[in-house]
Amino acid sequence: MIKTKVKKSSFPSQAVPDSEKSSMEYGKQVAQAIEQEWFKSDRGTDRYYDTQQKYHELRLYARGEQSIQKYKDELSINGDLSYLNLDWKPVPIIPKFVDIVVNGIQERTYDIKAFSIDPISAQDRTDYIKDMQEDMKFKSFKVAVQAQTGVNSFKNKQEEIPQNDEELSVHMQLNYKQSIEIAEEEALDNVMALNKYDFVKKRADYDLTVLGIACLKNTFNTAEGIKIDYVDPANIVHSYSDDPYFEDLYYVGEVKRVLLKDLIKEYPDLTSEQIKDLEDKYSNQSNDKYIYYPEDASDKGYVNILYFEYKTFNKQTFKIKQTASGADKALEKDDTFNPPKDGRSRFDKAERAIEVLYSGAKILNFDIMLDWKKCENMTRPKSDITKVAMSYNIVAPRMYKGRPESLVGRMMTFADMIQLTHLKLQQVMSRVVPDGVFLDADGLAEIDLGNGTNYNPQEALNMYFQTGSIIGRSMTQDGDFNNGRIPIQELQSSGGNAKINALIQSYNYYLQMIRDVTGLNEARDGSVPDKASLVGLQKIAAANSNTATRHILQAGLYLTLKTAEACSLRISDVLEFSRTKNQFVLSLGRFNVGTLDQVKELHLHDFGIFLELAPDEEEKQRLENNIQMALQQQQINLEDAIDIREVRNLKLANQVLKLRKRKKLEQDQQISQQNIQAQAQANAQAAEQAAQAETQKNQIITEQKVQLAQAESQFDTQKMEREAEIKKELMEHEFNLNMRLKGMDSQVIKDKEQYKEDRKDERTRIQASQQSRMIEQRKKDLPAEKFESKGFDNLGGFDLEQFEPR
Repeated sequence: MIKTKVKKSSFPSQAVPDSEKSSMEYGKQVAQAIEQEWFKSDRGTDRYYDTQQKYHELRLYARGEQSIQKYKDELSINGDLSYLNLDWKPVPIIPKFVDIVVNGIQERTYDIKAFSIDPISAQDRTDYIKDMQEDMKFKSFKVAVQAQTGVNSFKNKQEEIPQNDEELSVHMQLNYKQSIEIAEEEALDNVMALNKYDFVKKRADYDLTVLGIACLKNTFNTAEGIKIDYVDPANIVHSYSDDPYFEDLYYVGEVKRVLLKDLIKEYPDLTSEQIKDLEDKYSNQSNDKYIYYPEDASDKGYVNILYFEYKTFNKQTFKIKQTASGADKALEKDDTFNPPKDGRSRFDKAERAIEVLYSGAKILNFDIMLDWKKCENMTRPKSDITKVAMSYNIVAPRMYKGRPESLVGRMMTFADMIQLTHLKLQQVMSRVVPDGVFLDADGLAEIDLGNGTNYNPQEALNMYFQTGSIIGRSMTQDGDFNNGRIPIQELQSSGGNAKINALIQSYNYYLQMIRDVTGLNEARDGSVPDKASLVGLQKIAAANSNTATRHILQAGLYLTLKTAEACSLRISDVLEFSRTKNQFVLSLGRFNVGTLDQVKELHLHDFGIFLELAPDEEEKQRLENNIQMALQQQQINLEDAIDIREVRNLKLANQVLKLRKRKKLEQDQQISQQNIQAQAQANAQAAEQAAQAETQKNQIITEQKVQLAQAESQFDTQKMEREAEIKKELMEHEFNLNMRLKGMDSQVIKDKEQYKEDRKDERTRIQASQQSRMIEQRKKDLPAEKFESKGFDNLGGFDLEQFEPR
């Protein structure tokens, strides 16, 4: 590593009047001090040149394009490479690891969050918490009031009211967001999108990985608004600092190569003589030894300009005058105001020192100061307007004594060894010869094929290479032992295999050393996954690798945070001073039209900016394991799991998980209690229903008995009535019968009497007839007559007794 000694420089005194600080001569002294510290060399080395050379070398290694001269020097003999025919192109090992780190950082997404800290927003937040606590405390009472009167006295939505203070804390973090905070976040997202910050950040992450340092610049002008620019760390100059975040800088700047014609347009006050001197000076770029140029830089007509910012302080002086009414009146004066201190003066003096920034521009290695002025749009935190932040945000997470350390720097030595091993491997492989055969011509001469021809070498080789078989004789034609009985033998040339295996082992060793010094193991890049390893072990190894490079991730997030804070302060400048105010406000309409009115009041508020980083795979897996365990044990619902997965803050997600588990437990207990109550109520209702059923049964039986009794009574009544009617009818019938019988009796009697009379008359007639006949018999002396009945003198067994009343 090149060590550069920081040279002493003579900056002008800061204890001079503000008018002198604003002079061009003062700015020139500052620029010359910076130039002396970084560019002027009395010992043959320059801090700026050495830094550029170092960063250029690191970038070449990161691209796999490092210089091959050192490898040629290593393998040459007195500079002679005529016997070597090798591919000198470097093996691109380091680019793979750089891409793994940079691309892995890009996968960690984040959200920029704004938290309003001004008194108005703080009071609104306090009032909201008080209203929420009131609703929590009197929830049951307000529910009863609403049920009885229909008046909703809740100040918040009833379903959003937390149950306790812990739920209230989570609610404030998850659900509460002031409209002014939403407007600020959308404004910041708009600024980032307009400046294509994702691409800018990727370049910064690449620099952090390759160089160990990154720099971004934020500016504001009334024409373009807020600008976020990438700054090449090789071009920056700054005051000495051991702080990885460079919070203690009092000057910082960058060197830009500007076309001479563009310089004349930007600074038209340059004289003809100065332009002529510049053309002569920079007609040949190689004359400028203070700037490092790439090897392919062939464009001419460029001028190297040092743009810088210098932090100092100004005094704000006020003249305190007492008016006739006794009140004090403050009038701003310059720092030279010094009223008499005795009683003759009716004035008092009040002053304070505030930090200010001066910006300047100077042509390097040339006594021409182009610009020097106090910055107009300085970023000052509203909590302390005496402080000022520079436009440059620099971070070097691994810095010691002003020298940043990078991931690529750790790998360079082992990358060189891998390249040398690769070249040696080529050299060994070029000298390896294939296996051959030994052919004994004398042995072939003793062989007769039996067809009158001899076994010649070409015929033997063809048979051997095609069939793998050979013909030989163990005895000569004279009967002696044939030493060449095997005429063809294989030659083994295995001397290069051991060297190749040794070089491959060396190659793997240095590759493993790169992994060891960087922490980028096989699990991180997935190059050699072990099939015997469990998935959990692979994830643990990948997580350890992420831990090894976490400082790069945090440094990139720091740059984003500082840039977002600066943009938040500059948004106020846009809304107050910029001609692009309307365009900026209207550009937010594509996000949310409802926040336009809030955006116009952003400059009245102060915000704290923080980043909400999405959890990595390991953190997501831990959270997912907790969620799955809670789901399996039925401690949360599926809807709760979905809500928890949406929370990007892992700590907050675990809090929500615990709250949802507790709430689910309370709900389960409440449901269980309700079930018990419902069961008891159901049992009571069942008993009541059984009693009611029994009562109803008894009532029905009673009613049935009553109805039966009534029916019997009614039947008896009806029976009696029917009997009475029947009796009446019978009596009537009997009466009629009796009357008829009486009539019949009378008729019978009458007929009897008539009959009697008739019979009497008949008897009299018969008697008379019989007497006549007897007389006639007597007279005529006839035989005796029989006068027995002929069967007509009775009623055939019919007697009137049956018609007698019963």
